[in-house]
Amino acid sequence: MSIKQLKLRKLIMNLKHPFTTSFGTIQEKEFFITEAIDVDGNHGFGESVAFSSPWYTEETVATNQHVMEDFLIPILQTNKMNHPDEVSKLFKPIKGNNMAKAALEGAVWDLYAKQKGISLAEALGGDKKQIDVGISIGIQSSVEALIEVISQSVEAGYKRIKLKIKPGWDLEVLQEVRSHFPDTLIMADANSAYTREDIDHLKKLDELHLMMIEQPLAHDDIVDHAKLQAVIHTPICLDESIHSLEDTRKAFELGSCKIINIKIGRVGGLTEAKKIHDFCLEHDIPVWCGGMLESGIGRAHNIALTTLPQFILPGDTAGSANYWEKDIIQPEVIAENGVIHVPDSPGIGYEINKDALDEFTEWVKVFKF
Repeated sequence: MSIKQLKLRKLIMNLKHPFTTSFGTIQEKEFFITEAIDVDGNHGFGESVAFSSPWYTEETVATNQHVMEDFLIPILQTNKMNHPDEVSKLFKPIKGNNMAKAALEGAVWDLYAKQKGISLAEALGGDKKQIDVGISIGIQSSVEALIEVISQSVEAGYKRIKLKIKPGWDLEVLQEVRSHFPDTLIMADANSAYTREDIDHLKKLDELHLMMIEQPLAHDDIVDHAKLQAVIHTPICLDESIHSLEDTRKAFELGSCKIINIKIGRVGGLTEAKKIHDFCLEHDIPVWCGGMLESGIGRAHNIALTTLPQFILPGDTAGSANYWEKDIIQPEVIAENGVIHVPDSPGIGYEINKDALDEFTEWVKVFKF
């Protein structure tokens, strides 16, 4: 496949509502849209998901720009490829920086699917026509406010509710939530807010019959998670600890979790995400697709990935309107009763809203091939 030029576009978009987790509050999201263009005029789009500060992983918007401009884009400029799977091999000499890698690889995957005249889902090997989705709800100003947001989400038909927790906003809050929603599928996401000293406290979550608790311990740990999983009934889901197929294998062999959250950016792109999915399919490990407050382009990539068969739990890919006053795709991603219908047009399946894209763009750089 041939690439004529690549555009790196810096955007800033404001969330409709502040999103609060154990590590802080996000209101403004800055990120990159990557665009790979071939000689026939096909355009493939990807999205970076790193945040401005390094509190989710060590990557940031600034480091993504540096790594893409100074290392990854030059690799693409000087190497030919026949398939998007080759991108991760080309990028292998560059250690880490998975979100930077995924942003570029995503544009190549979208371009490849458009060149073949097939949907990105089909290019990845997925065959679902619709996917179930849940919603992720940040820490609210009060329990009453949280109950109201959950009520709205349940009425909207989302298939499960994910609640952010942290020390001081966990057990009592979840008990109150469970008393209002006794039959709702609820999970808790700690974003690494606890330590092994909190194990006795975390055991108390078993009484709430949660779907799972996501990443309760350190972001780089699989050993203490195994010790925790051995003494609690609530399934542990690993997020920040999983960066590759190898991490997945080790976590499985140690018994560190029962569920895996696959995020395209965190694992370095769609190719590695597929490998993790295939391992989990072989070993009967449920997986789901996590969200990173993406715009519609990143959301479209998540939808395509979720069409693979082992994505048996609802993901975080809620509709665009939950997060943005205006998205950069058209039509925007819409969830109806917790279901998103998978687009079947070539590539990501959504058109770019060029006016919105231009409105939120800070600058554009063009790299010729």
